[in-house]
Amino acid sequence: MKHGQNILSNHINGKKVYKRIYKKLDGRNLILYGYKQHNENPLKEENFKQAKAGELRWHPLRREHNIYSPNRQNRTFKPSVSSDPLNPSIKGKKPTEIPFESFELAIFDNKFSSLHSDAPEPSHLSGVNSSRAQGHCDVVVYGTEPTGNLYTIGQSKRRLLIEAWIDRYEHLFNEGYEFVLPFENRGDAVGTTLSHPHGQIYAFPFIPRVQSDALKSFNEGYDLSYYINNNKSEFGVTEMNGIEAFCPSFSRFPYEVWLAPNVKKAGLWDLTEKEKEGFAYLLGEITRKYDMLFGEPMAYMLSLHSAPLNKNDNWHFTAQFYPIMRAKDKIKYLAAVEQSSGTFTVDIMPEISSKVLSKL
Repeated sequence: MKHGQNILSNHINGKKVYKRIYKKLDGRNLILYGYKQHNENPLKEENFKQAKAGELRWHPLRREHNIYSPNRQNRTFKPSVSSDPLNPSIKGKKPTEIPFESFELAIFDNKFSSLHSDAPEPSHLSGVNSSRAQGHCDVVVYGTEPTGNLYTIGQSKRRLLIEAWIDRYEHLFNEGYEFVLPFENRGDAVGTTLSHPHGQIYAFPFIPRVQSDALKSFNEGYDLSYYINNNKSEFGVTEMNGIEAFCPSFSRFPYEVWLAPNVKKAGLWDLTEKEKEGFAYLLGEITRKYDMLFGEPMAYMLSLHSAPLNKNDNWHFTAQFYPIMRAKDKIKYLAAVEQSSGTFTVDIMPEISSKVLSKL
């Protein structure tokens, strides 16, 4: 593909969607998605040498991997609005990560990547079961505005985001990665270091333990469709176009909400156009409800759980919101019992959470 070429990616409600793949001066990829072709000439860029991640180490008792990535220790931390690296660049000013004066939605290789396709050989220390931290990490920038959230960016932008996610799923699975996780950390309380509305995507060279356990449950016959459709009265929050928003009876966080199609779909890519509209709407609607709950922006973690590579048969797609406020000005901390045992203590009953959120 030629440098900077515009190609048709998909259609949304009759509108063409374009993507432009641009190779940054430092070799990282920048992809611009939009309803209009992007033909701007790039501005001056900063030549940054990307560190190629650290290593994976296996935890023999928890039976899971940890990523050791010391290159992230000095990553950008709460810059001023004028120094926001996710802003569009301005001619004559210090360049940002995006060397263009305008864009609709942008995805680029993370400068401070935890996983990298060309990760170095790990240290071979005695007693360490280690391997290369091969993978990929994206930053997903929702738009040019330095403030906002999944509700305020609007339905049209949320639909564009969905098509961008699907495009990245396809590309990263084609690269051979085993599991792809789009996610968003929102708010200082969850450690967000950049306030500009954005998310991330991690592509793993293995299926993480949480998803491996979920896959085992689905393969053994767990029917999430049955659960959703038979428990709406107790745990449902709202629904749109065949997508349900509900507070699972097994929630681990106060006011935890899942979004899922009411019939089994393996991944975001399997949703119909109508379901994509519903999913996009609910991404914004749940964010709106959270912000109304305590009259302030809700800090949360959001993750999209599509099927691992070539594991589509029994998987049921979900998007999971983990808000960490249990009351106004009160954070749900993960204390010793949660961290040590994986056994959460939850202050709000899910059936109460669903009723409260459904009224907002």
